[in-house]
Amino acid sequence: MKRRTILLGGLGALAIGGGLAARPKDRGAPYSDYFAALNAELKANGPMRPSLVIDLDALDHNIDTVAASVAKVPGRHFRIVEKSLPSPKLLAYIAARAKTHRLMSFHQPFLNHDAVMFPESDILVGKPLPVRSAALFYKTHQGLFDPARQLQWLCDTPARAAQYLELARGLGARINLNIELDVGLHRGGVADMATLSEILRLIEANPQHLRFTGFMGYDPFVALVPSFLGKPEELLAKVMTKYQAVVDHTQREHAALWREDLTLNTAGSPTYKLHEAESLSNDISVGTGLLKPSHYDLATLADHKPAAYIATPVLKATGAVNIPGLDGKSKLFSMWDVNQRETYFIYGGYWMADYESPKGLQVNDTFGRSSNQEIVNASAAVGLKVDDQVFLRPQQVEGVLLQFGDLLAVRGGKIVDTWPVFS
Repeated sequence: MKRRTILLGGLGALAIGGGLAARPKDRGAPYSDYFAALNAELKANGPMRPSLVIDLDALDHNIDTVAASVAKVPGRHFRIVEKSLPSPKLLAYIAARAKTHRLMSFHQPFLNHDAVMFPESDILVGKPLPVRSAALFYKTHQGLFDPARQLQWLCDTPARAAQYLELARGLGARINLNIELDVGLHRGGVADMATLSEILRLIEANPQHLRFTGFMGYDPFVALVPSFLGKPEELLAKVMTKYQAVVDHTQREHAALWREDLTLNTAGSPTYKLHEAESLSNDISVGTGLLKPSHYDLATLADHKPAAYIATPVLKATGAVNIPGLDGKSKLFSMWDVNQRETYFIYGGYWMADYESPKGLQVNDTFGRSSNQEIVNASAAVGLKVDDQVFLRPQQVEGVLLQFGDLLAVRGGKIVDTWPVFS
């Protein structure tokens, strides 16, 4: 018996047995008004290649939401996480609206760019960089930015503190050290008072080369772990109990190092709003939440709006799905699934992103993925034509934003500027 006869017979048996109930429903829908307007603008004035669109109206809303939350605690500051927003103009835009000059940097080349482009900034390095990376920063640093006054390196172990001490001696300079705490994430950092004191004693013994500038306690797990492990508010209370114990220990055992201007950094996009309930920290970091990719569809960010989209043109529209090797037999797929009755090949693809608009677009894993001309299937309800834009929502932003060249800044559905990204 031919394979086609078997497949058709199987479909018939499913129908007779009630299998039609399992038949895929039509998930397709045309553009919303928002994406219809954006499609028209990009077709008229866009580059007609894969682009990263920043919606300034949504971004403004998110910036204002974060700034209002941070301002609820007197003396608290908003620090912009640069790795999630790797574009000088994007960072400058956020800093101006939020009225902050504080940045968190994670990558030595970007750190050097920050020092040149934002000479008045206060920069906290967001992860413990190898001492060689730090040495390269000083070797290539230029401009008015003063590292001795404006830059804090992150230190996680006594061994790394000793390495930075040797670097400072070689430079004939003083280096600022902010100490990373393990407040429950368990991704490294100081977890006990003995280790903390070992680092602080090294700083105390070398005041000409090392300066203690505070702590960083990153706590995203509070909003991300399964709920059976605890409510976010309960987990945050445990985080801050650990943080408070570190502060108390330092004030008691290393009082000479304590100053009122220390940076007590914490939070991150998933948890920043929860910190309205505590007053110990004075420095709140947020980055990804300002653009809200799909990975950050969290209850704690319910007030935020998605502000970043990938837009890419349809290159080809070829009708019902047609799988290489199956050829004519491929019609069985579209007979069964209305969402495979239209096929589009887009410019690029295989990004860390989810199809957003028109609704009902889906990847065809049988055909295979492609970063050159990705296949996308849908029902006729989506109404796409060649040169129309397909919109995707990034799952995360720090890596995705660097893949498209200049960002397209959009307000009211119109392109208003282009913003280069870091290199």
